[in-house]
Amino acid sequence: MGKYYLNYLDELESEAIYILREVAAQFENPVILFSGGKDSILVTHLAKKAFYPAAIPFPLMHIDTGHNFPETIQFRDQLVQELGVQLLVGSVQESINKGRVLEEKGKNATRNALQTITLLDAIEEYHIDCAIGGGRRDEEKARAKERFFSHRDDFGSWDPKHQRPELWNILNGKHFEGEHFRAFPISNWTEMDVWNYILREQIEVPSLYFAHQREVVLRNESWIPVSEYLLKREEEIVHSKKVRFRTLGDITITGGIESEADTLEKIVAEVAMMKQTERGNRADDKRSESAMEDRKKEGYF
Repeated sequence: MGKYYLNYLDELESEAIYILREVAAQFENPVILFSGGKDSILVTHLAKKAFYPAAIPFPLMHIDTGHNFPETIQFRDQLVQELGVQLLVGSVQESINKGRVLEEKGKNATRNALQTITLLDAIEEYHIDCAIGGGRRDEEKARAKERFFSHRDDFGSWDPKHQRPELWNILNGKHFEGEHFRAFPISNWTEMDVWNYILREQIEVPSLYFAHQREVVLRNESWIPVSEYLLKREEEIVHSKKVRFRTLGDITITGGIESEADTLEKIVAEVAMMKQTERGNRADDKRSESAMEDRKKEGYF
């Protein structure tokens, strides 16, 4: 009998599907954290494969800053309708209205960090015991410290020094009441892996990932899109540039790159030449050396 070999994408897919099935087996009320970005779209696609021909057994949960790209919300609603899954939405604007968080002011203001309280409130409201995310270890140094099953205490906090060991393929999701887990099925994927898989599977992603003409301003070496939420500085000049976005987040802090990559094949070729991580164009990660880790310890994605 001949040997059967998996290529590296098949191995990554198999690992992710195993983790998703472990989540379904070990937790009572998990959700997929869905931002409308390529990584959460990939996790949703993998969940569809993991439980086919049954429906995805998890709702999608979106923490809505209220300052999203319109294209992202449109894509989210279309995908939810196509999949027939439940969508849970946590609203940062509602958190502001209730006095749960204080909105930042000024020209560098962003709602990105405010998502933490909204997320933790939504986890408590819907009694979520596991939130499945699309975080990857290659994205950022704090995310490189994550396990597949990442424990959160009853305050939603993360302690990178006290994570549970994961020997072989044994995952431990046991927790006390009030605690929960974050699960990261694509931890071992790189940005290149993600795009190669999207190309292979022909997964639909928002148009924002493809090069398109857009009005932008140059800020912190990134092309920030002009929107109703952007407080433009006096010295900033509005340019019309052909850009695309490597990662999607709050529209006020997500920087684009100049690009001609308007097909999946061209994106794969472009990513292969990149020397900077995709989160290098996220203004919220530049606030301090430990910006991401500080947010994660408080309960961020």
